[in-house]
Amino acid sequence: MKLLVTGGAGFIGANFVDYVLKHHNDYEIIVCDKLTYAGDMERLRDWKNNPRLTFYKVDITDRNSLREILSKEKINSIIHFAAESHVDRSIQDASPFIETNIKGTQILLDISLKHNIEKFIHISTDEVYGELGLEGKFSEDMPLNPSSPYSASKAATDLLIKSYIRTHQLPAIIIRPCNNYGPWQYPEKFIPVIIYKAMKNEKIPVYGQGLNIREWLYVEDCCNGILEIFEKGKIGEIYNLGSGEERKNIDVVKTILQIINKPESLIEFVTDRPGHDFRYSLETKKVKSDIAWKPSYSFEKGIEKTIQWNLENLNWIERKILFLRDLWEKVYR
Repeated sequence: MKLLVTGGAGFIGANFVDYVLKHHNDYEIIVCDKLTYAGDMERLRDWKNNPRLTFYKVDITDRNSLREILSKEKINSIIHFAAESHVDRSIQDASPFIETNIKGTQILLDISLKHNIEKFIHISTDEVYGELGLEGKFSEDMPLNPSSPYSASKAATDLLIKSYIRTHQLPAIIIRPCNNYGPWQYPEKFIPVIIYKAMKNEKIPVYGQGLNIREWLYVEDCCNGILEIFEKGKIGEIYNLGSGEERKNIDVVKTILQIINKPESLIEFVTDRPGHDFRYSLETKKVKSDIAWKPSYSFEKGIEKTIQWNLENLNWIERKILFLRDLWEKVYR
């Protein structure tokens, strides 16, 4: 199996590459990544000189380069992670999200048809559904109701892929995971920000009163689920990938502070962001029945492993924090 992984130097993408290469000796992986601020080859350092991993620095909107790669490498299938994914940045400037998430995917779809790709797996998000109240769960057949430019771009991409399945018989599957966390997550996201600021005894910003609810999936479980769906999933289907581990944002912060032994006085409530969805929760009957998949990590076990990784890789975290601060100063202020 020769597998093209787009965005394979990103958080979930790199964890997926690492997981597959560790557990399946019959896979070769070709990674395509633009290496924007959120991409980092250090995530793939354990496989740097391994012949089963090939890397190309390429933008998925670069049609000619992608054609050359697929022809040269004789790709069987594609796992498509590459995306702009930070909600706050999409509110500041939606343009990169439209360019990468929609246009880039459309180019990849066209090339996949011409190269007779056997399977095209698209990694979407639970955010395409919008928000829930205190009750209920999102099933795969519910209408899409995105709230941010980021989630709107992902919803548009999902619909585009569905049209290629219907019109062109593209052998595609859409996967919608809930919020991921774990090693190598970029420190602009909720959990790594909490961990870093707690370690540094800095104030931890929490939107509103911290009552928004998210479902949390440890990244290794997500990678296992994606691989299981790739190997066993039904072409043309959409699969939610959830853990059932729901937490209020404020409770996530307090759990991390308790584990690191830091005071709750570090919490600082800040003005809520525009269009902030209240709750996400995924119905996962389909993935359980079709794939017999379920996560192996509880939130408590996963968050302890995540905190430990961040403590052991503080130098990497600090380099990224400094880069982010400089980026925000140059671009957004």
